[in-house]
Order: sequence, then C-alpha cells, then structure tokens
Amino acid sequence: MTETATRTRQRPAALTLTPAAEARIAALMAQAPEGAVGVKLSTPRRGCSGLAYSVDYVTEAKPFDERIETPGGAFFVDGASVLYLVGSTMDWVEDDFTAGFVFDNPNAKGSCGCGESFTV
Repeated sequence: MTETATRTRQRPAALTLTPAAEARIAALMAQAPEGAVGVKLSTPRRGCSGLAYSVDYVTEAKPFDERIETPGGAFFVDGASVLYLVGSTMDWVEDDFTAGFVFDNPNAKGSCGCGESFTV
C-alpha cells in the first residue's frame, strides 16, 4: 500500500439487534403492508424525558438512514436518530403480560418513570 492510498474501514452498525429482535422484524415483514421496504427505528421528541423509541414500517429508504440487513428483511435507523443510538442493543421481550422491543442504550442519561421516553 502506498503512502497516498487510503484505508477504508467499515463502520459498525448504529445498534446491535439480538436474535429475538431479528425474529420479530422477520415476523413484522411477513405481515407488512404492501409497499413496505422495511422496518424503521426513530427517536421522535415525545414523552416526559424528551425522546422516545418508535418502530414503524417504511415504504422508502431515506438517503441518511442507516440500513441493517437482517434475515427477515431490511431494518433502518433514522439518520437523525443515529447519534442517540450508537452502541445500543435492541431486543424483543415477551412475557405473560407484555411484549415489545427493549433498548439497552448507553447514551441515555435518564428516563421517565414509565420507561416510555429517555434523555441523552
């Protein structure tokens, strides 16, 4: 390699998906509405702590969204939300009373009492 050549390094994904989260994304994509190209995570301003996690179907990939390929289909992270989520893990948890995505976010400095929103 010459001195002027540059090295390219693949950057890590914005977040890690557990096998349970990937399985849930596959289930969602199996029943996705027509035209859906994937599932997208965003962090809209909402709740008493400021930001919330939102998972929705998307019909188009936006240029600045982070795309993560999963066995069940494409998973997108909103480009404006990536900085709040770097290093996070997304899991799917089910028990007798609830089911939902759960986030382990090292960037969160606090969350509301109900756990629906967080602050960075």
